[in-house]
Amino acid sequence: MKTLMNSFLIVICLNLYSQEKNHDISELPKDITTLFAPGEANYNCFRIPAVVVTKEGSILAFAEARKKSCSDTGNIDLVMKKSTNDGKSWSELKIIWSDGDNTCANPAPVVDYVTGKIHLLAAWNNGKDREHQIIAGTSKESREVYQLVSNDDGETWSKPENITATTKLKDWTWYATGPVHGIQLRKGFYKGRLIIPSDHIEAGSKKYYSHIIYSDNHGASWKLGGRTPNDQVNECSIAELENGDLYLNMRNYERKDMQARQIAISKDGGLTWENQHIEPQLPEPICQGAILAVERKGKQVLLFTNPSDSRNRINMTLSISRDQGKHWTERITVFEGHSAYSDLVELEDNKVFILFEAGIKSPYEGIHYKTISFKK
Repeated sequence: MKTLMNSFLIVICLNLYSQEKNHDISELPKDITTLFAPGEANYNCFRIPAVVVTKEGSILAFAEARKKSCSDTGNIDLVMKKSTNDGKSWSELKIIWSDGDNTCANPAPVVDYVTGKIHLLAAWNNGKDREHQIIAGTSKESREVYQLVSNDDGETWSKPENITATTKLKDWTWYATGPVHGIQLRKGFYKGRLIIPSDHIEAGSKKYYSHIIYSDNHGASWKLGGRTPNDQVNECSIAELENGDLYLNMRNYERKDMQARQIAISKDGGLTWENQHIEPQLPEPICQGAILAVERKGKQVLLFTNPSDSRNRINMTLSISRDQGKHWTERITVFEGHSAYSDLVELEDNKVFILFEAGIKSPYEGIHYKTISFKK
């Protein structure tokens, strides 16, 4: 009940916020650039960023374009912008998926670096259904899972294909892909596997779990992977460690002892998860976060972005681990003010591109980016 009440309060706050006419983002620091601004293309609000770099080197930035308000439900389209010069300039906004007054949500893109195809996994629900109704099983329709594919570096996209039958169990109610980039495994027995971090709720339990879905045939079909052994986690991000293990970093609702992220490890390509625990070095106010593995001087470095605060959605931070997530001792402040969801990718010349929600009075005053030089 506490989780549901929090959801109601968040929706109310977002609706009130969406009624404000002035969204002054001109006061943001000069090293932060706005990519999706409220009011653009007649959309009231942009939320839920995700980003990938294609095999051709283009940046594809995705978002939810919310038509009438900043609410998580109602008329929501999936949109994209593209840059071919490391973010110096961008294409016009492109609508990837629109379904009338229904909700097209939770962009989770992944690049297949073998074929060059970009796969966009997403969630759908009837625009008249609310999250609490879907969770309770009283909605008109349930959440479904879809895939869209681009064969031409993000210029055009296939029609949405419903893959719910192979990626969602019948007794699951709420379901979300990402929202964040997926990964392609680069080593070991499961090399080439495409993975999308996801989450769900089991009917009647009201318990949140994280899980993954995967493809071993370059996105031709998708299967359901393992879920976490413990509940009270949902939106998650994934990285492949140096030894081939998978590192799942999760939004945490278990707040009694510590207000921080949860972690789980898989040694079999995401089919099962173990060692689930709270990571005290990564504080969070119950919010999405994003993880990325990069290489520096021949060693893997893990990068993580989230609003690094135990209570409030503020202080967007890039946290750094040089020992496979055992210690997070370095931090770079991205934006000290109001901030929420994020994603990140690596560019050429050891630069890190961070796409995130932020604002002066609220975290939801558009989606912006900042590029940080990270050479060490």
